[in-house]
Amino acid sequence: MRVIRTETEIDAPPAAVWAVLTDFAAYPKWNPFITEASGTLAVGEILSVHMVPGGDRKPETFTPEVRSVREHTELVWLGALRWSWLFSAEHRFTLSEVGGATRFVQSEVFLGILVPLLRTTIDQTERDFRTMNAALKERVEG
Repeated sequence: MRVIRTETEIDAPPAAVWAVLTDFAAYPKWNPFITEASGTLAVGEILSVHMVPGGDRKPETFTPEVRSVREHTELVWLGALRWSWLFSAEHRFTLSEVGGATRFVQSEVFLGILVPLLRTTIDQTERDFRTMNAALKERVEG
């Protein structure tokens, strides 16, 4: 198992951050990491998420299952290979109010026997999270 976690403080209430985070149609305008996303934000629904990672990794589209949607608070999806014991990744966005601002946390838990072989990829993913967090902050505050 490996966990990555990034956070940023955004000078806006959670409702404003949530509105930008869940507006998938606008992702191409501001999100450098997840450049396209579509689907219904409801538990059990399948999303389509197109990522453009940094480094030398190629863009990819995956279809995670929505695990949790708590408006203005949390969005969780699970991406996995056909056999999750090989590899799965639970991606979590959490928003919490901090003195009128929002603490935005983006994290992922990687499980499966392939995780040790993906160290470089996971390290790049953590950098991509930071890049997305900064872009989200700029979009919301701008």
